[in-house]
Amino acid sequence: MKVYLAENAFIDLLLSSAEVYKKECLGFLLGYKLEKRFVIEHAFSFQAADRKPKGVVTRNRSHKKIVPILERLDRLQIIGDFHSHTQFGLNKGQSHPSSEDIDGMSADHIYIIIAINNNLKTMPWSENKDGTISGSVDNFSFKIAAYYLDEGSSVRKAKIHCPFPPRF
Repeated sequence: MKVYLAENAFIDLLLSSAEVYKKECLGFLLGYKLEKRFVIEHAFSFQAADRKPKGVVTRNRSHKKIVPILERLDRLQIIGDFHSHTQFGLNKGQSHPSSEDIDGMSADHIYIIIAINNNLKTMPWSENKDGTISGSVDNFSFKIAAYYLDEGSSVRKAKIHCPFPPRF
């Protein structure tokens, strides 16, 4: 499985996770699914969410307001969600799913996890051998990974392709 991450979605993921850093961000991924590939064009961050350093949940009332609007979009669909894992003290945020993340997954969706940490060393952006993308901007270091459930309901990592090479 591959994930194509458009420029708008990439920027939305970085801004959403940096804005609430030290707490987790959460949002929908908008795009479409092709055979063995997800195309993510936008990432919509939930403004009304209960955020903690180790968890985030939506407020159902707010969530219910936007779903009917998103469902009316012809070309774009909700194809999954994203959230961040942040540094907490000396414990760095990781880009792999927790057991709670896995329990919330469903078939035919893609899930992005953004590990965001204090930046100790400037790193250029790159697509990594493990299928993730990573780099740094200003005070933040990012590693972005994508996951899905295969036909047997096992969690698998998808390879992210981001043709937009940020040069901050």
